[in-house]
Amino acid sequence: MSSETNDSVTIHRGLKGIYFERSGVSSIDGRAGDLHYRGYSIHDLAGQSSFEETSYLLLHGELPSKAGLKRFDQELKAARRLPESLYDIIRAIRGAHPMEVLRTAVSALSAFEENSNDTSRDAVLKKGINLTSQMPVIVAAHYRLQAGQDPIVPSSKLGHAANFLYMLKGEPPSEGAAALMDTDMILHAEHGSNASSFTARVVAGTGANLHAAMTAAIGALSGPAHGGAAEDVMKMAREINDPAKAADYVKTKRKNREPIMGFGHRVYRAEDPRARHLRAGVKRLSAEMGEPRWIEILQAVETAMARYTRLGVNVNVDFYAGVIYYLHGLPEDLFVPIFAIGRVPGWTAQILEQFEQNILIRPLTLYNGPPPRDYIPLGKRRKPEF
Repeated sequence: MSSETNDSVTIHRGLKGIYFERSGVSSIDGRAGDLHYRGYSIHDLAGQSSFEETSYLLLHGELPSKAGLKRFDQELKAARRLPESLYDIIRAIRGAHPMEVLRTAVSALSAFEENSNDTSRDAVLKKGINLTSQMPVIVAAHYRLQAGQDPIVPSSKLGHAANFLYMLKGEPPSEGAAALMDTDMILHAEHGSNASSFTARVVAGTGANLHAAMTAAIGALSGPAHGGAAEDVMKMAREINDPAKAADYVKTKRKNREPIMGFGHRVYRAEDPRARHLRAGVKRLSAEMGEPRWIEILQAVETAMARYTRLGVNVNVDFYAGVIYYLHGLPEDLFVPIFAIGRVPGWTAQILEQFEQNILIRPLTLYNGPPPRDYIPLGKRRKPEF
């Protein structure tokens, strides 16, 4: 998206390179390949933290004490419930895409919230915690209902990631599988002013409530240019089907100037710092499940793409994320909703930040249509030539 200059006006298409606000939530160094949440390296968080602790950090600004984390975990677990009427809504639209169901259900949840239009910090924080717990329940309930099965009552004991897998599959996951899903959620929890987070802030900037901003963010994430890469990577892996065919696949795609799914990023010129943690995790999960083929295919693709890293075309987080979900036997249309589940704390943190010193976000467009002209009454207009 290059800039265009028209007389004294420079247009930055897609707002590339434009700083519209200050933020203390996360920082990204695209050249160095660094990502920090509230000043903490993503490598430390992915390697040592939990989704619950990382969520607390994003929402409150600091890491919790042991007692604080326990209270926060209890808040999350207490919010693992949906109004019965919401299940009726999910049933009524169970044939729709999971992202459409998620968007509709989150919008509907606003009607069940007391003081839904209260945008004070405490109210938004509480509702954000509720949504962090409710969105996995929505996704899992729809998945089960779509398959003709009853939704599974959330566990009051399992951690956030483990409970999500339990609600999907009906049995507690292994420790390793739960840990990898937990890491995946940490890595997706926040990522600066991406399309969905910016959308959430634009909506919050109008004074609309949290659920409205969150619904809009889900809508933005549903677009294939934002959230669909993990799904596309798995389609690519199935198309290749054999590690020995990966090099020829990459060669043909590059020759035809077609993208390789899971490579390149709007922000990063170096490797996406989140990718390494999923790469290592997928290796472990593949071994645990006795299904090494997919990781072998992706590693072969990554090897074939090594020559292009000097051009800034590096592997991103979505390259390995889809395999995690696929190894769990989950359909591809569930990949983006899982992304959304992990992003709720980041969206909430940015909406909170927007409300603190709120301002209507109203950029300009440079008009390039017809010059001023006279209105011609309907009866005097010539018949159009097209």
